[in-house]
Amino acid sequence: MNVKIKVAKTHPDSAPNDHSKAMQRDYEQIIQSMHEDMMSGIQAADPDLAFVKGMLSHHKGAVAMAEVELKYGKDDSMKNLANAIISAQKREIEQMEKWLADHS
Repeated sequence: MNVKIKVAKTHPDSAPNDHSKAMQRDYEQIIQSMHEDMMSGIQAADPDLAFVKGMLSHHKGAVAMAEVELKYGKDDSMKNLANAIISAQKREIEQMEKWLADHS
């Protein structure tokens, strides 16, 4: 993934806006669910299964977080990064789901 990110010391749109609370609520729900699912997944006794289950939850959370960026974000470089994350993570999600299906 070759995405260049420009980081400003103070982003001009960093002040709270009408969407701030909704965006923060969305991120909080995603992160809480992702962490619960990751912790559940890594309880598998088999190390490969624990890895895949934990990472699958992590990747799904990354996609959901990137979708929140697309919904609320304003910075084109961050939206481009979010799209790149979605694309890469979905390919890996598909690979892990196939592995789980083949090893269940």
